[in-house]
Amino acid sequence: MSTRVAEPAAGAAGERGAGEDAPRFLNFIDGEWREPETRAFYENRNPARASDLIGHFPLSGPADVELAVASAREGFREWRAVPAPERGEILRHAADCLTSDKEEIARAATREMGKVLDETRGDVQEAIDTGYYASSEGRRLFGHTVPSELRDKWAMSFRRPIGVFGVITPFNFPVAIPSWKIFPALLCGNAVVFKPAAVVPHSAHLFVEALLEAGVPPRCIQLVHGAGRAAGQAMVDHPEIAGISFTGSTEIGSAIGETCGRMHKRCSLEMGGKNAQIVLPDADTDLAIEGVLWGAFGTTGQRCTATSRLLLHEEIHDAFLERLIAETKALRLGDGLESETDVGPLIHEDAVRKVQEYVDIARGEGAEVACGGAVPEAADLAEGFFYEPTILTGVRPGMRVEQEEIFGPVLSVVRFRTLDEAIEINNGVIYGLSSSIYTRDVEASFRAIEALDTGITYVNAPTIGAEAHLPFGGVKQTGNGHREGGWEVYDFYSETKVAYVDYSGRLQRAQIDVTW
Repeated sequence: MSTRVAEPAAGAAGERGAGEDAPRFLNFIDGEWREPETRAFYENRNPARASDLIGHFPLSGPADVELAVASAREGFREWRAVPAPERGEILRHAADCLTSDKEEIARAATREMGKVLDETRGDVQEAIDTGYYASSEGRRLFGHTVPSELRDKWAMSFRRPIGVFGVITPFNFPVAIPSWKIFPALLCGNAVVFKPAAVVPHSAHLFVEALLEAGVPPRCIQLVHGAGRAAGQAMVDHPEIAGISFTGSTEIGSAIGETCGRMHKRCSLEMGGKNAQIVLPDADTDLAIEGVLWGAFGTTGQRCTATSRLLLHEEIHDAFLERLIAETKALRLGDGLESETDVGPLIHEDAVRKVQEYVDIARGEGAEVACGGAVPEAADLAEGFFYEPTILTGVRPGMRVEQEEIFGPVLSVVRFRTLDEAIEINNGVIYGLSSSIYTRDVEASFRAIEALDTGITYVNAPTIGAEAHLPFGGVKQTGNGHREGGWEVYDFYSETKVAYVDYSGRLQRAQIDVTW
């Protein structure tokens, strides 16, 4: 294990709390690891085993954000002057650092957020891929050169950085999602104040260490731990933060959007999803079952792209469901670090409570629990926040469990008769992130791609699995029109400037002097 991932040494990246075995971690502000101005810390524990104390992390407040923003402003002045290809080379080195410590970082991420190790390895790999992609964009921040309407005159546009960005990320992809936001922001020449979800601070700590090891100037990246209502809100409200990139709930994202609109900040919101997998009678049944198991119960259903609705054609409904229930019952719950585990814990007790409430709501609305629907009773799971993978049958369009995001291992099954009906059901929710259709019919595939009202549609693949070099995001209340990933995200983190060069030696007046 590298020294970056090992327990931090006192006075450097972390300090031991008095009388505690677990280390005490610090914020990274103004080029140094420092205690929060509040002098307050909180415990971070393993959701699979509550007795496993990972460390003590800062409960930062507005004063910490103020220091971070002041430092980031200085870092921005330095970083924006670095040529974009050179910035790209530094980010390429950051991806190299993540590659070197991929296994250690993945294990740390599983320990603090719970999903199985294969998934956190993929989480880190996505950050690696995003870093390498970002490095190449350093030579592709294209502008345009266009003909002027006047003689002896050039007209052109180019991209330039904006300032300090506030980055607020969720728990479910503790390395990948920060990379989606921070790599492009830095590549474009901005500085970043980063507040990760309070339940996954260690992963964020390791990610920032990789950036620093790679040579990102220390004042260009600030790490502020703590709760959203204190540190996060202070970032959103700060007048010198030029933009906010947020991934999280629709409720919080909407409030952030209101503030950013009033303050004229750039704002990128990635919020909820209620994604459906459609299965037609001609589908490869084995493939479709594999897909829904992975889409619904991977990451314990804690993905914005998770398959939370399964739309089955009436011709195959009963046979497909019988096989799916048997496969679901065979999934093994446990600590994500154990190789035999298929499904890890939920992130905390409130998440378990929310899932149970929705299962109770489903029963009250007339749905049936075909499997799962309870907290497991196994003694070896008693310390964790586990919930059985659950399938609800008899779900009808309009039921709350069919409409609302649950963010847990709950799959609602809906029967349909025609493709048009399935498309209507898919589109009949407030979200529009991801969708999926399983069929061998080319015509049906392309009809679905065009008609499904989502930002992403998969054909013969589950609703999860976005790739780093394509835009990611949704429509309706899933977001506010911006995209993460791919080439489009670089437009969010930069602004267009237009330049005219007139070498005619005389005053030329556009739209007036033109002669034919």
